[in-house]
Amino acid sequence: MMIFDTHAHYDASQFDQDRDEVLQEMNSAGVGWIVNATSDLASWQKTLELVKNYSNLYGTMGVHPDCVGELDEERFAQLKQLARAEKIVAIGEIGLDYHWNIVAHEEQQKWFIRQIELAQELQLPVVVHSREAGADTLSIMKEHAQGLAGALHCFSSSAEIAKEYVKMGFYIGIGGVVTFKNGRKLKEVVAEVPLASLVLETDCPYLAPMPYRGKRNISSYLTYVAEEIGRIKAVSTEEVITQTAENGCRLFGLQIGDKGGRD
Repeated sequence: MMIFDTHAHYDASQFDQDRDEVLQEMNSAGVGWIVNATSDLASWQKTLELVKNYSNLYGTMGVHPDCVGELDEERFAQLKQLARAEKIVAIGEIGLDYHWNIVAHEEQQKWFIRQIELAQELQLPVVVHSREAGADTLSIMKEHAQGLAGALHCFSSSAEIAKEYVKMGFYIGIGGVVTFKNGRKLKEVVAEVPLASLVLETDCPYLAPMPYRGKRNISSYLTYVAEEIGRIKAVSTEEVITQTAENGCRLFGLQIGDKGGRD
């Protein structure tokens, strides 16, 4: 089984010099699927171009909470149209971010709910970003996202909150932070949450795992994440890769071995 990277940003400027070379090498590096997540309006068209050009690449459509100030009704209507495009498999990344407070909390919450409702309408899963906003994110998800599929991207809350999401049927996104010495909280999440509810993600070019911490992240580095999950859960790296790939395919409505469309 090959690795499924459920959250990447290959449209980022950090890949401008060698994007094609990096993506062309993924299959031989053991990476079978990549989902490129949008974050702002500029990333929409870039992601559509990427998924058109690379058979193992899929995309999401959404606006990150730090960027929802760009949204208005006209742009939201455009988002709704683009989310119907071929190989767009989720609404994301959406959510709440109270760390930088770039956008007022009330405005973040408004567009978070609107984008959840869009996912409901289009019958797509959600990819959720939550930073220093655990209580409000969980409250909104419980009220508005019941019955939806989705993943909690770059999960940073407690194991107890993770279990709440798992009860709702959501997956927990695990990336490079689990390999860090100071990643104790995420290691606890991995220990407490069943492997059947975990998905691998890079958030590349950010959050590279050890031994590449501080450098540009790429999807093939997820081997190190899988190794650490396996160590914590006392299973093989291959079992982690296999189960999380199956989880990713189930989450995004893809078939094992699918290389170019939704089933």
